[in-house]
Amino acid sequence: MEVMLLSFVGPAIQPEWGLSANQESMISTVAFAGMLVGAYSWGVVSDTYGRKKGFLGVAIVTSLAGILSAFAPNYISLLILRCFVGFGAGCGHVFTSWFLEFVPIPNRGAWMVVFSTFWTIGTIMMASLAWLIMPTYGWRWLLGLSAVPSFMALLFYGLVPESPRYLCTQGRLAEARQILENGAALNQKALPVGLLVSDHIKTITGEDDHESLENNALLSSTTSKTNSSQRRSPSVFMLLSSKLLRTTLLLWSLYFANSFSYYGIILLTSQLSVEQSGCDSRTLHSENIKDPSLYVNVFVTSLAELPGLGLAAILLDRVGRKISMEIMLVSGFVLLLPLIVHQNDMMTTGSLFGARLFVSASFTVACIYAPEVYPTNLRATGVGIATAIGKIGGMVCPLIAVGMSSGCHQTVPVILFEVTILVACLSVVFLPFETKGKELTDTTNLHVPVE
Repeated sequence: MEVMLLSFVGPAIQPEWGLSANQESMISTVAFAGMLVGAYSWGVVSDTYGRKKGFLGVAIVTSLAGILSAFAPNYISLLILRCFVGFGAGCGHVFTSWFLEFVPIPNRGAWMVVFSTFWTIGTIMMASLAWLIMPTYGWRWLLGLSAVPSFMALLFYGLVPESPRYLCTQGRLAEARQILENGAALNQKALPVGLLVSDHIKTITGEDDHESLENNALLSSTTSKTNSSQRRSPSVFMLLSSKLLRTTLLLWSLYFANSFSYYGIILLTSQLSVEQSGCDSRTLHSENIKDPSLYVNVFVTSLAELPGLGLAAILLDRVGRKISMEIMLVSGFVLLLPLIVHQNDMMTTGSLFGARLFVSASFTVACIYAPEVYPTNLRATGVGIATAIGKIGGMVCPLIAVGMSSGCHQTVPVILFEVTILVACLSVVFLPFETKGKELTDTTNLHVPVE
């Protein structure tokens, strides 16, 4: 919701405060800048101190900054507050990794799509809320109401468990065992017979800590051991090791290109909508915010993410992550092609609907693939840095999409979005690992490369 509202806030504030096109685009850019920093920061916090502590910090920062931005007295204060909201919103990948660590292999793809559905629900809710609120009550009410879900998240903090897989990497086997026992009791199941083993616990001499093993009966992990200093200090240098370098660089490229094209299509929708009356109007007026076509088009294209999620759910566990992304990116590229030249309203909305369907679906699969390919002790950090790289694309694309407000420069932005989709597709082609049906790893001893 906090990301989606960027499509509405800029066009609303621009005439009220007399902002230039660059100043308007800066509202989105600073939010993405905050997400960039937040994506890396929350990843490190979660890998070092736990998923749950990261969750608490995120909810506090996002909710407070979100509600305060509704009372921003001027442009500068609004930029600062939206940057803090972005900082909190940059944590989304932590929740994905957290949830992933609870899901069994056979249905992992489908369940991760279900989890991702709530992103789409948020975009649809924001489009609906803007349609109801903006024409009558204005942008301040929209900012205030969009902070409500973050406040609600604080209420659930005491109910959510820490990831047992994370706890095992930290040697907190008793806590991990308690969570698994609670889950088994809740589901009226019996835990498998065996030992709950942390392969990360070694003494200085390299011997296993037998006392910990004897006190924690349950599941057995079969991956190789890493030393405790490695598990306590996730580092970007580990992501650039020989075993992870190719995957890391290609994921950075994929996230940047996918983020750029995804947010570009969202902003393109609002910009083309407010300019649909023709290219003679070079300035956005307050009447544009009351024009229902803006909200109709954004709402309709937001609905495109629902069939996109359905498509992802069908393909993920059948054909694999890589082929799914390739199909979706090529389809999105083809559907965006007609917008290289000016089209009528129906054709424009249809092309944007189809392009968003496939590009959002590919983004969903990428966000599932990335945490699957990284080991537990680097998962949140690795995906966090990739997400941060993606936010750079989010920072840049408003400068291009919103820049159209100074004239009907539709062709160049669309061509640029097409090029980035091709870059994303090529990145997927060269990724070395397919994670379909593979167990999550706890160390850098990764899966066998795709043949």
